[in-house]
Amino acid sequence: MEKKRFGIIGCGHIGKRHAAVLDQYAFADLKSVCDIKVAEAQGQADLYGGMSVYKNHEQLLKEDIDVVTICTPHHLHKPMTLAALKAGKHVVVEKPMTLSAKDAAEMSQAAVDASLKLFVVKQNRYNVPIRLADEAIKNNRLGKIYKVHCNVLWNRHQDYYNQSEWRGSKETERGALFTQASHFIDILVWWFGKITEAKTVMATQAHDIEIEDNGQSSVLFESGVIGSISWTTNVYNKNYEGSITIMGEHGTIKIGGGYLNKVEYWDVKSHPLPDNISFIDQPNNYGKYQGSSSNHHRVIEEVVKDLSGEISNIVEGKEGELSIAAIETIYNGANA
Repeated sequence: MEKKRFGIIGCGHIGKRHAAVLDQYAFADLKSVCDIKVAEAQGQADLYGGMSVYKNHEQLLKEDIDVVTICTPHHLHKPMTLAALKAGKHVVVEKPMTLSAKDAAEMSQAAVDASLKLFVVKQNRYNVPIRLADEAIKNNRLGKIYKVHCNVLWNRHQDYYNQSEWRGSKETERGALFTQASHFIDILVWWFGKITEAKTVMATQAHDIEIEDNGQSSVLFESGVIGSISWTTNVYNKNYEGSITIMGEHGTIKIGGGYLNKVEYWDVKSHPLPDNISFIDQPNNYGKYQGSSSNHHRVIEEVVKDLSGEISNIVEGKEGELSIAAIETIYNGANA
């Protein structure tokens, strides 16, 4: 693969993960980092060496780099993506792509107009259990699929929201689905299509925030599959469950674990689980950084493959729009 030069905007938890992933690859050269908290950016430069440090992302965009990864709070994704595309850089944007379907469409179109690539981080698609279920669905192993149930039953203490001004705000975070459940909803629309109907109830019960911390939605996908999505940040003490359960004519599959990284139930007619692979994706460990969920390295690999002219399995802007539109439909279902 052709070596690509990267810059990172945002050096918080997720930005540090991107830096660690880029550091481990010969085909990726991390040239610059940026954060309004300059000490955070400088910490990454000290850790990995050989890069420029900026406080203002406009300064970083003047650098001779190929790709910018945007790892900032949600409400900044659109303006920073548009600025990077205007500066002639390809973009990798973290989840959620942005906070409205309209903005997502504008971002995708801006990339097309600039003849550049806009990639959206969807690392859970590379998890072993997700790939196994995807193969079963795409090859009609489950027959007609009747129902899917998604649980995102997590804990977020009040301190989590107090740590950053943007969290819990309707203007800057918009809702818990964008932060806690966007990867789950991406998987659902990838498999079952757009959400065409939603009936939703929500409440803010346990936190001093503007957004909801508890919700339930009954949805209909364009494929005809009926779905239910349950999410909360009110679970006592620690995360309880993040899962997707699929019920079909010829089988039932439940994927769970901390980050959709464990097969919890598999009963598929004439299609047992293979017995020669590991079904659990281990938490990422990129040398000088250890995180929680897996497979950010797969995202970067696919980005560089794509930009090198090779066939890739990366999610681009138009596909990334679908999960944003689905979340919007779910929220609009609270007013139906």
